Amino acid sequence: MPKQGGKVGKQDPRQMSLLDLLQQAQERPEPDDEGSLNIHGRLCRALTRSINSSGLSRWEVAGRMSHLLGTEITKFMLDGYTAESKDGHRMPAEFVPAFCQVTGSREPLAIMAEAAGMFTLPGPDALRAEIQKLSEQERKLKAEKRKRELFLKEMEG
Repeated sequence: MPKQGGKVGKQDPRQMSLLDLLQQAQERPEPDDEGSLNIHGRLCRALTRSINSSGLSRWEVAGRMSHLLGTEITKFMLDGYTAESKDGHRMPAEFVPAFCQVTGSREPLAIMAEAAGMFTLPGPDALRAEIQKLSEQERKLKAEKRKRELFLKEMEG
């Protein structure tokens, strides 16, 4: 399991649990409004955020994507994919996995999956982290229960 700084189970408090995600996916109504699945703006912003948070320049992202895809990707192509004003410039879906791999961000893929009524997980590590988090909560609850039992015994004499 790769080290990601900090211990397993320690996660962003804004992150939903796996069960919350499953429940939310079941409750989500089918989109039927015109344009409800037009994710162009969201995807452009996610691509930009992914590049900015990767610590790589657009030239580096393009070069690494080119290597992985075996086809030339340029910085100017990335500029077009991330510009909301350029309607005709959209990243092909087959480029998204390479982009996510290079930037270390799964957000663009998650947006696409969500629009299709699905959600993504980074693999077994997500479940391991969830299990670890539950184990830690269980240990804390047991410790609290023991404290209260001891306090009750002291009160009763």
